[in-house]
Amino acid sequence: MTLLHWAILSPFLFAILIPFLYKAFRKIHTGWFVLILPVVLFVYFFRFISLTKNGGTVTETVNWMPSFGIQFTAYVDGLGLLFAMLITGIGALVVLYSIYYLDKAKEQLHNFYVYLLMFMGAMLGVVLSDNLITLYMFWEFTSISSFLLIGYWYQKERSRYGALKSMLITVFGGLSMLGGIILLYLMGGTFSIRELVGMSDQLVTDPLFMGALILILLGAFTKSAQFPFHIWLPDAMEAPTPVSAYLHSATMVKAGIYLVARMSPIFATSGVWIWLVGGIGLFTVFWGSFNAVRQKDLKGILAFSTISQLGMIMSLLGIGGAALHYNQLDENIYMAATLAAVFHLINHATFKGSLFMVAGIVDHETGTRDIRKLGGLMSFMPITFTIAIIGAFSMAGLPPFNGFLSKEMFFTGMINVLSLDIFNFETFGALFPVLAWVGSIFTFVYSMILVFKTFTGKYQPEKLEKKPHEAPIGMLISPIILASLVVIFGFFPNILSDRILAPAVEAIVPSLIADGQTVKTEISFWHGFSPELFMTIGVIAIGVILYLTLSKWEKIYRVLPQRLSLNSLYDGGLRGSERGAYSFMNGHMTGFIRTYLVYIFTFFVGISLFSLWCNNAFSLEMDEMAPIGIYEVAVALLLVVSTVMILFAKSRLTSIILLGATGYTVSLFFVVFRAPDLALTQLVIETVSVALFLLCFYHLPKLSRHEERMGFKLGNAVIALGVGVTVTLFAISAYSTKLFDSISEYYIKNVYEEAAGKNMVNVILVDFRGFDTLFEITVLAIASLGIFAMIKLRMTRRDEG
Repeated sequence: MTLLHWAILSPFLFAILIPFLYKAFRKIHTGWFVLILPVVLFVYFFRFISLTKNGGTVTETVNWMPSFGIQFTAYVDGLGLLFAMLITGIGALVVLYSIYYLDKAKEQLHNFYVYLLMFMGAMLGVVLSDNLITLYMFWEFTSISSFLLIGYWYQKERSRYGALKSMLITVFGGLSMLGGIILLYLMGGTFSIRELVGMSDQLVTDPLFMGALILILLGAFTKSAQFPFHIWLPDAMEAPTPVSAYLHSATMVKAGIYLVARMSPIFATSGVWIWLVGGIGLFTVFWGSFNAVRQKDLKGILAFSTISQLGMIMSLLGIGGAALHYNQLDENIYMAATLAAVFHLINHATFKGSLFMVAGIVDHETGTRDIRKLGGLMSFMPITFTIAIIGAFSMAGLPPFNGFLSKEMFFTGMINVLSLDIFNFETFGALFPVLAWVGSIFTFVYSMILVFKTFTGKYQPEKLEKKPHEAPIGMLISPIILASLVVIFGFFPNILSDRILAPAVEAIVPSLIADGQTVKTEISFWHGFSPELFMTIGVIAIGVILYLTLSKWEKIYRVLPQRLSLNSLYDGGLRGSERGAYSFMNGHMTGFIRTYLVYIFTFFVGISLFSLWCNNAFSLEMDEMAPIGIYEVAVALLLVVSTVMILFAKSRLTSIILLGATGYTVSLFFVVFRAPDLALTQLVIETVSVALFLLCFYHLPKLSRHEERMGFKLGNAVIALGVGVTVTLFAISAYSTKLFDSISEYYIKNVYEEAAGKNMVNVILVDFRGFDTLFEITVLAIASLGIFAMIKLRMTRRDEG
């Protein structure tokens, strides 16, 4: 294990200490102890910048299950480093914010920080794993830990609902992704992402390629809340605001973005990838921004805003994949989309993180997030208002903030689609800039609603639970830092260019980067009177009109009935599956052992005959069979007759006698085949069994004289016949197919020499299979103790009664 591995695992290890720290230092907010870790990790990862800037990478491997090709390979390149710094940097600010947001006297802080650290470690594992199985393991850890974080206030029904919804959808995507990973392994013979990237030209021709592509995208789309899987994200807003700020600005929802960026070198060679990632991402931009306008809850607006912004990054990555279809790096216009995706990834983390914290401050200081109750808070909360203005204007794409720059680059990327002459983009590709422009207009509108409906207008103290006032300085530090980054990255975007942006872009398009070559990442405010500028002017002009006339046209949201929404579909599906599960359980779990035996024997017959047929294992060789004598035939007939007669017996005593006759007949077989030990054992067992049956039946109530006669059941007869035929086929096939020599010769040679015993059966039971026999005895002893305890319990209760 190297220091890099320990850095990834450190949040999990530190989480173990949290309950002890919480218990030992009750007077100190637990968040202060937790804050140390992300700060240290951020500094640790920061030192890799000089390495990745020059094209360097770090790879550290620990064998986990090498025979299966599974290693814990930690891999740091420009893309992984960018995400690692976001996870730890934003994580530190969120922890600092949470110290003032969560009351140490009222909240179960040890639970909260354990979940948060688990999530942080899982995210680091996702973005720094080269092995796909390891990545998947950490991926599912993010689903579990986010479930715990979203349901942190588990007393609330909405929190439980949101947590369950997010986990069901993201775990569905995760399992799909696992299917894609397995298909990739079947195609490439490795779980290493870097090795698969090197085989991208070979993989694209494989018949399994398209299946792997779709399954991997399902994982990415569900995690990053792309349409139609976006419905879990608004309900996840029931989590505490620090959780929302962390999960939905910089981490969990960005995992899908990371996966698409990391897998682009493998899959972007296909036009399907470009269409799916670009098209669904762009529709998500429109759908998320359109629905954000109708929301009345501040976090609801931010939730749909996140959906829209994630769609924007996703669409840029999709179009950026077109760059891989052109050999040259210079003058490759589609590189602009990939660069815009990486740049907006950072910008979104800064302005969305600050806005989530602003929403939390408003809720914390007024008691509500409903914009219908808010208004006029500007004079009470000037600092919070300033942060909100910066964050919202950046989100709307207004100058001079960083969101303006990445929005202009977004327009550039979408306009470049018009020049794409592959994969039929010449036709419907024209919709891309149109959808991008319409989505940006609604983005402008909801950004204005977020700020002006909250901080300006009429002050309504009668609707507020608390008298508003500015938040304590400790709660303002984190959003101020993020808002400052919004301004800094807006005015000086190129401070990120060579150190952060270029290495990340090079990791997404490695095949275009020759030795010594770098991606040009020069970003400027003024780029002339270009189509992008006119699109921005149109966004602002129409956006202002729509905002001012909102009350006139917002009725369009009522056109679509609520029962036809995706949420209704999800709820209906959940209710239907629960009803189906209960119905199935009630119909099949009858509580009668005969019912379960039917299931067991049916499955046994089906799977056994299917296996015989698939493996062509049935064979019948008569040559080496011994002749069948008259005695064997007589004993076999006696066995069959006694067994069949049990079915027609009308009294318990007759059934027991016939059952005993069957067992004694089996012992006759052992006598005929010269196995006196087994015959004696069988006789003893049958005698004891018959005696026990008689004793048990003596205590059972007598059968009613009016008992209804059971009719003939064809299904049971078929199953019984099937079991008999299957076992017979197994026996014949096992005898006829001898793949290796019998082990009996080994026992004959070694029983006396190795175990000094003359009775072979005894030696096998006691020496060669000693542990097996010991465990069997142990199981029987435990069962006996259980039966004895139940008998005693029943007798005790009877005595008490």
